[in-house]
Amino acid sequence: MSNKPIEMRKIKRIYKLDIAGVSHRKISIQLGVSRPTIKKYLEQIKKYELTLEEVELMSIEELSQLFGQAKKEDSRKLKVLKKYFPHFDKELKKTGVTRKLLWEEYISKHPDGLKLSQFSYWYNQWCLAVSPVMHFNHKAGDKLFIDYTGKKLQVIDPSTGEVKQAVVILCVLGSSQMTYVEATYTQRKEDFIKSIENALWFFKGVPRALVTDNLKAAVKKSSKYEPVLNETFSDFADYYQTTVLPTRAYKPRDKAIVENAVKIIYTRVFAKLRTQTFHTLKSLNKAILEHLEKHNNMSFRGRSYSRKDIYEQTELESLNSLPLERYEIKHIQMGTVHKNSYIYLKRDKHYYSVPYRYISQKARIISSSTVVQIYIKQEYVASHIRNEQAYGYSTKSDHMPSQHQFVSEWSSKKFIEWAVSIGPFCKEYIEKVLDNKQHPEQSYKSCAGILHMTKKVGKDRLE
Repeated sequence: MSNKPIEMRKIKRIYKLDIAGVSHRKISIQLGVSRPTIKKYLEQIKKYELTLEEVELMSIEELSQLFGQAKKEDSRKLKVLKKYFPHFDKELKKTGVTRKLLWEEYISKHPDGLKLSQFSYWYNQWCLAVSPVMHFNHKAGDKLFIDYTGKKLQVIDPSTGEVKQAVVILCVLGSSQMTYVEATYTQRKEDFIKSIENALWFFKGVPRALVTDNLKAAVKKSSKYEPVLNETFSDFADYYQTTVLPTRAYKPRDKAIVENAVKIIYTRVFAKLRTQTFHTLKSLNKAILEHLEKHNNMSFRGRSYSRKDIYEQTELESLNSLPLERYEIKHIQMGTVHKNSYIYLKRDKHYYSVPYRYISQKARIISSSTVVQIYIKQEYVASHIRNEQAYGYSTKSDHMPSQHQFVSEWSSKKFIEWAVSIGPFCKEYIEKVLDNKQHPEQSYKSCAGILHMTKKVGKDRLE
């Protein structure tokens, strides 16, 4: 760099002042460093595309490695070995490839080469030089790291001017560090699962494990050893034939790769979008993908290849195949089969028939956008096409007792029609009674008691 190296601590201050817009002349006066030296160090930092956060996280030793201070000239053997390091870096991401195997291949070509211990030492030093903040060595197709950013983006309603805050999720493949970013309005289960699914289709494959934080959409109960997963998220993972690995609480190293990616995305995506205004979530995500493509195609510091290069060369072929169709989010509800052989689905206010032999038994109702399935003691007992008609009945004749076809004298429809004949307020109230009672028999008795009051007070007064 310069004839007399400056203190590594000053490099951090130089970069911080430069980012803050302080001129090189003022930095020179303040720190006692010449302007040509300041320029050279800043060019080196920019060459490695280091962010301010990355520079501040670096230790003095890492900075020394980066700027090559106190470095002796490499021996002939070491120069030969270092030519292999970029190739080794790619190969180590492949399943089954180890440093010892690579060393054996190297030593077979160069019998007078460096020993295994020296090989490992100099490879570690090379990793620090090209990636001084943190070096990752995950196997191709093994893990997808998932996390939300701490900062949010904004969507402005053009008609009202209302500002909506959008949360941003990151999904990073461990080996190639190929990244997917998406903005949603919430971190709720539906948005969380949909974003991860979009990431899997963006990557054109499924990793062997999903590494996620302990948010409620993923983990019902966190634990160091056996966390309890959210049922819907677990079902989603089963559908894509992958495993969920929640990170341990207060163990940031478990997801260090995605946390480091967040810092980079702040610079390469968030900062680029700061002057733009978005009126829809769709337009915001379109702009995110444009900057994301540049990020994935940008070469790593000190390497001649990018995230996308590694992804296409090694990771894509290691991912498991996608299913033919996308996952349908399922809602799970517990209920009891009523004495009329129906069970109530609360989300649609609709009744579905169940074989009469299961009357009074507890059931698990799983409903998607198209189908309702009913399980009793883990046994599949009934299925219906989903019907969203409030207070309606979906019936299969073979579910009813053989001695008669079920015709209820009391039904939701009957009580609503009765209430309509009295007035709109009575109708609204009866609907609320039908909705709030757990069992139809209970709500029917309440409705009958209310509507029979017309005998005492008349329709007008009851209304």
